Amino acid sequence: MRCGKKLDDTNHPLKEESIYYWCYKNKIPVLCPAITDGALGDVMYFDSYREPGFVCDIARDLRVINDIGMKAKKSGQIIIGGGVVKHHINNANLMRNGADFSVLINTAQEFDGSDAGARPDEAISWGKIAVGAKSVKVYAEASIVWPIIATETFARNFHLANRVTPSNQAEPEVEVDFDKQIADLGPLVKEDNTKWIKWEQFSKILYIG
Repeated sequence: MRCGKKLDDTNHPLKEESIYYWCYKNKIPVLCPAITDGALGDVMYFDSYREPGFVCDIARDLRVINDIGMKAKKSGQIIIGGGVVKHHINNANLMRNGADFSVLINTAQEFDGSDAGARPDEAISWGKIAVGAKSVKVYAEASIVWPIIATETFARNFHLANRVTPSNQAEPEVEVDFDKQIADLGPLVKEDNTKWIKWEQFSKILYIG
């Protein structure tokens, strides 16, 4: 949040290209439970000597994500990748007896016993995904499939999520130009629409607004 605020306060010319800027503008918390791993951890290690009293409170992130889980009326998770990220999000949903919707995207298999390879039914057994929840695991490389999933769900239904309709009025039917959307996707979708039909299944899971 502070990174986004800094970009906004200084009116950085490239601020709109930063995910941190948009998270700040939309009040979306950015959490990093493994911030000490890798290059940032190295910098923090050296700064702890250069700046006496320097402390990074990683427990605060844990408290934020678990509080979000416990207070959520409905919880949906889209987890791209595995390891720490997957486990922390799943564990936060454990605090509320499981997520109501779950989409896992990674290439890991369950035979090696890794956290990333675990299927949704494993998370259900722990109470991280609710019994009866809509869940799916997509075995694919995320940078290839995520743009397709996002286009077919969030982008497609953006106008629906932002539409305000009085409770006493029926929502008007929305006409969707599938041909145009397929054309916009370009070579990612075949002319016979076979992939389009498959991605249609994901919209019912991802779009929960």
